[in-house]
Amino acid sequence: MNDTDAIDLALLVFRCGVGVVMIAHGHNHIWGGGGIAGTAGWFRSMGMRFPLGQAWLASITELIGGLLLVVGLLTPFGGACLVGTMFVAWTINHRGNGFFIFRPGEGWEYVMTLGLCGMLVGTVGPGAWSADKALGLGDDLVGWPGLAIAVGSGLFGAAVLIATCWRRPQSD
Repeated sequence: MNDTDAIDLALLVFRCGVGVVMIAHGHNHIWGGGGIAGTAGWFRSMGMRFPLGQAWLASITELIGGLLLVVGLLTPFGGACLVGTMFVAWTINHRGNGFFIFRPGEGWEYVMTLGLCGMLVGTVGPGAWSADKALGLGDDLVGWPGLAIAVGSGLFGAAVLIATCWRRPQSD
């Protein structure tokens, strides 16, 4: 094994770890606890319009984004899924609660970290042990193009969703 193999192994473990976290989130939103109806109720309580549609959109985005990262397929788009969902989560739920996740209301350290992970893997790519590399996409989707896709489309999608579907809940 050489240094390149070590980098490819680290990227494989990193993207699979982050991808599994996202898959678990999407799965939990659909089938855990209160199911998709519970997720929709939670989204409604945070001011999301069309909460059932938002619950499905967030859940499917997390599942697909996580799967893209695990497989290493169209990796910047998987990164965009992380960037976008984490920016929405930060905006509608976490930003007013301080930095640390253990604070009341859950701070924003966790969503920031996952968002940065999406930016990183979208920019540097999935490594040689990936579907992108096997399909010859590795060189076309790393560096500036990967960063633009992961951050640009992730933040653009999040901004459109927030602008059209979120209204700050009214205080009692």
